[in-house]
Amino acid sequence: MKKGLFLFVCLVPLLAMAQNNNAPSSYDIHDIKITGYLQTQFQKAQSAGITSFSGGDFSANSDSRFMIRRGRLKIDRVDKYSSIVFQIDATQNGVNLMDAFIQLHAPTVPEFMFTAGLFNRPFGYSIIYSSGYRDFPERARVFQTLMPRERDLGAMVSFHPQKIAKFLTADFAVINGSGLSARDYDSKKDMVGGLNFKFDSLANKKLHIGFGGSFYKGTVRSNTDTYYTNNGHGFASNTSASNIGSNLKRDYYGANLQVQYDNVFGTTSLKTEYVAGTQPGVASSASLAGPYASQSFATQPATNLYLRHFNGYYIWLTQQIAKTRFSVIMAYDVYDPNTDIDEKEIGLAGNNTTAGDIKYGTLGYGLTCALSPRLKLTVYNEHVTNDGTALSGYQSDLKDNVFTTRLQYRW
Repeated sequence: MKKGLFLFVCLVPLLAMAQNNNAPSSYDIHDIKITGYLQTQFQKAQSAGITSFSGGDFSANSDSRFMIRRGRLKIDRVDKYSSIVFQIDATQNGVNLMDAFIQLHAPTVPEFMFTAGLFNRPFGYSIIYSSGYRDFPERARVFQTLMPRERDLGAMVSFHPQKIAKFLTADFAVINGSGLSARDYDSKKDMVGGLNFKFDSLANKKLHIGFGGSFYKGTVRSNTDTYYTNNGHGFASNTSASNIGSNLKRDYYGANLQVQYDNVFGTTSLKTEYVAGTQPGVASSASLAGPYASQSFATQPATNLYLRHFNGYYIWLTQQIAKTRFSVIMAYDVYDPNTDIDEKEIGLAGNNTTAGDIKYGTLGYGLTCALSPRLKLTVYNEHVTNDGTALSGYQSDLKDNVFTTRLQYRW
């Protein structure tokens, strides 16, 4: 145990850098360095073929599966004026590009950094926090919906003072808005930024606090002459030939907080984040499950757009057990894609609502064990709930809970 704690303390400076996806393994000058992690897991769903944000939907006739959730291989290099990061994800579904960016930094002005390529959108806390270090198996549903796969193509300027106000970090990026897709489907670009504060080693080096705010200003192109807006009890249609090619606003605002306290019982960590705004989506259909009707688009949406006001949040609590290698983890997250309507009104005749307007809450709880400084076991159960609606198939809570056992190795 003492040896493990010693290794952890020695690795803390490197871990702080590695936990940020928009950075190399270290900014110390080095030649090519290879890092990564592998997550293999078994999952059991409450029902076969469910829609799930715990690693993707289950196959139509399956309620259990083995899978490689993430297989990351990251290559980075740093010299005096620049750095490069290239990361791929290899799973049973194939090989995908995850990160590919170049960073420029001048030794005479270390406060500023310029990043160009494919990188994590600098919104909030959990988006840029590496999945290899996160205590919980997945990000909250709200962020998987608004920013699926977290990354986008663009350019970013970062500001981090080295002397005065070292607790401050600011990022501003201009991006395509279409996520990991290599091609933007319209000429508009989106803007995203964050202002974050971090105070370490307070209260005799036992208390650590971080907080910040973020914004996202973008648009989604309409490909039809009709789009829908809220009228108080559902959606009203807006039809005009001029709507074809118009851009509907896609705006998010968020706030985040992280508190860690090192106490006699072990480390206690609380992390929370809230986001609200306007999201252009579509109606659910036989080919598009409800939870994906409000998901951000990687390609031009072909059907009528629905302009929804939404909000969502998560609360993550981690408690180390008596300074051992075991930790108890608990989470609760909510995503409401349409805050202008009650669930009981969804599906009523004439109000144009669909399963894409249903609110979901997820209670998660489990245990992690650091088997070694590189190997971690996670056992986790998610209880997903939704209120009944007037829609056929959604008149009561869906049977879509998921149990996960995961083994992760990081190098």
